[in-house]
Amino acid sequence: MAPGQVWRVFKTLWPYLWEFRRRMGVAFVLLVLAKVATVTMPWALKQIVDSLDKAQHQVIAVPLAMLIFYGLLRFGSVFFSEARDAVFSRITERAMRRIVLRVFRHLHSLDLEFHLSRQTGGISRDIDRGGNGFGFLMRMLVFNIVPTLIEITLVAVILLVTFSAWYSLIILVCVGVYIAFTVITTEWRNRFVREANRLDSETNTRAIDSLLNYETVKYFNNEAYEAAAYDENLARWEGARLKTRLTLAALNSGQALIIAAGMVLMLWMAAAEVVGGEMTLGSLVMINAYVLQLFMPLNFLGMVYREVRRALADIENMFSLLQRTPKVRDKPGATDLSVTRGRVEFRGLNFGYHRDRPIIKDLSFVVEPGQKVAIVGPSGAGKSTLARLLFRFYEPDRGDILIDGQPISTVTQDSLRRAIGVVPQDTVLFNDSIFHNVAYGDPEASPEAVREAIRLASLEGFVASLPEGEQTLVGERGLKVSGGEKQRIAIARVMLKRPPILLFDEATSALDSASERAILGALNQLAANHTSLVIAHRLSTVVDADQILVLDGGTLVEQGTHEQLLAKEGRYARMWRLQQSNDRVQKEEA
Repeated sequence: MAPGQVWRVFKTLWPYLWEFRRRMGVAFVLLVLAKVATVTMPWALKQIVDSLDKAQHQVIAVPLAMLIFYGLLRFGSVFFSEARDAVFSRITERAMRRIVLRVFRHLHSLDLEFHLSRQTGGISRDIDRGGNGFGFLMRMLVFNIVPTLIEITLVAVILLVTFSAWYSLIILVCVGVYIAFTVITTEWRNRFVREANRLDSETNTRAIDSLLNYETVKYFNNEAYEAAAYDENLARWEGARLKTRLTLAALNSGQALIIAAGMVLMLWMAAAEVVGGEMTLGSLVMINAYVLQLFMPLNFLGMVYREVRRALADIENMFSLLQRTPKVRDKPGATDLSVTRGRVEFRGLNFGYHRDRPIIKDLSFVVEPGQKVAIVGPSGAGKSTLARLLFRFYEPDRGDILIDGQPISTVTQDSLRRAIGVVPQDTVLFNDSIFHNVAYGDPEASPEAVREAIRLASLEGFVASLPEGEQTLVGERGLKVSGGEKQRIAIARVMLKRPPILLFDEATSALDSASERAILGALNQLAANHTSLVIAHRLSTVVDADQILVLDGGTLVEQGTHEQLLAKEGRYARMWRLQQSNDRVQKEEA
């Protein structure tokens, strides 16, 4: 990671930490006290050894006092460290919670195109690793990196003042060489770490996609194929992980060699001075204690640097999600949508997912308040695209959609979507209870209101037949309930939401005829006294519509009631006869 990226990560993190600046100050004071106690212990040990060496027959009071002082120092080192951990832990956990929440909120603010082009498993992995990386980074900075640097500085100063400058020089040179070797080698091996992370995300995404599409896998007997494809990803991940292990062994070995060389050189100098009478035995013990005390955490610091480097990369991946700006955004000064009548107008609408492939071409029509307007046409005519534009999942290239005279591009997305209730073709349910899935239409609704919505959607009998009633779990994506039951749950949701405008996006196209008739009754009850826009594939479901619009190639080719369109003997009439003929054939075959 380049210095600019590191700075960007810390710049993003800082506001979350600054909120707890008082706690950070207390934690830093405790940190310094812990390190002062730690570096004082070898000096106290020197006094004990020198005292015993010079006067073995003296009263034991002086060494005993120093032993008690040494014990207090050791206790203080642990106590202040634990107190620091306790004070700082809330900072880390709260900041991590807020950062992950911010990313989660931002992902929900991004446009539909982003979510259609990204794989959920990879995004989930980025958030998970980023959150854990932030927690690790904070703990390592406060509990390891900063304390070790403070300790190195204090030890170097003590050796410089108490002994020769050579000891301080050896320490600084060893630390410098150690850091340079660690940085250079880690940068070299980071490409292998990044590759392993990338393959890890791909493997996780592959597994999630396969498990989410369990039924499809079973339909085509592709268990062995899925396992082979997953194993192929695992094999690539295994190779990348092996490279990271081998490069880690090289890094650890080099670090151990530098530390061993420094320790041997310092102890050799100290031993020579003891033999020459220039240094006491206690001083040798003191230097040895400092060497052990210093190089052991320094050895750990090498691992910390590697992990911090990886944590920074993980955090950067998570923050890259925050850098994605939604293509559909509220304009400055956008106001809330005010729905008084529920009149919806599409005016000169043009749209294409790609510039060279227009889907909607200069389309204009009006849905008057309380009307039920159906949109029909062949696949690819642009029917579902109109629903996405009305809900502002996309912005039109030209033209406007107006609700009660207000262009939806000038109002807030939140107020717009509160005013529209959608019953989709494929209702996706949360892996929770039937009650929770219905209550999702209005999370603040009372239990009585939720049960009333269940009753109005004719779900009451079905719920009563279940052993666990409304608390029955529907399974992952609603796999434990039938298509008709899922649609009723979707209808109950919208009934609970009580929006003034309704949108039915081929809400019965996946149902059989019996289920379709039952659901149509619930849909008609829901649509009563509401402005309704119905996108339909089966023409039999919209014969009672106030207006039927026939789309073909993104343009409006016919418009009228069912009887008017049949009388025209045009596109709608041909579609009607074809579907009626197909229905008769299906009944005869049944």
